[in-house]
Amino acid sequence: MTSNRQAPILSVSDLKSVYGDQLILKDVSFEVARGEIVVILGKSGCGKSTLLRHLIGLDEPAEGKILIDGKNMMYATESERAALLRRIGVMYQGSALFGSMNLVENILLPIEELTHLPEEARHILAWLKLTAVDLEQYAHHLPSEISGGMQKRAALARAMALDPIILFLDEPSAGLDPVTSADLDRLILRLNRSLGITFVVVTHEMSSVYTIANRAIMLDPLEKSIIAQGTPADLRDSSPDPRVRRFFTRNPKNGK
Repeated sequence: MTSNRQAPILSVSDLKSVYGDQLILKDVSFEVARGEIVVILGKSGCGKSTLLRHLIGLDEPAEGKILIDGKNMMYATESERAALLRRIGVMYQGSALFGSMNLVENILLPIEELTHLPEEARHILAWLKLTAVDLEQYAHHLPSEISGGMQKRAALARAMALDPIILFLDEPSAGLDPVTSADLDRLILRLNRSLGITFVVVTHEMSSVYTIANRAIMLDPLEKSIIAQGTPADLRDSSPDPRVRRFFTRNPKNGK
């Protein structure tokens, strides 16, 4: 009998991360389904950023396997790895927009570098991405001429430039006020629901976690691994691990 279950878009198995003599992560295994929004969270120093760097190909883990759309990034040839990395998009914490380029030029940059589309098609694609994040009216503004929330949306549009199958977001709400952060959460949900984009989000903003996450994966700095996976509400209300419940309810260890 064949299964109708789709293969996960991201699969991590037995990942181990070591810097020098220091063990950062061990025995990290999880999957992300197509169209899912998964949040990675945990206390400071738990390895969230390290794990993200492995997932987006910036650092190679000491051990383990990372499959993106069924393809093993660890054992890919240089050309296969480059092709695979084009299928993911990354929104960095500080937006990482080029200050000397206007918004449409920022979006065009990966399209021009990594595709062979004709010029008109490249510009149409860039405008479509800006429209998707409601920034088409600001296409010719420099990053310094728009708000922090708009810069985040522009960075998201650039991450979407090549129509990736999965988007990785690093602390997307960092530095934003609560209202702007909520607007960004709604945009992530809209893109997920209308375009079916899969998101893996590293964040410590609990309001965002409850708003956008289908599932949360919690890392622990002492265990150096995953200590819980599930919906945010289930982890808050039903986790058998008191560390998890305290984290989700923001109660200190000796709190009432």
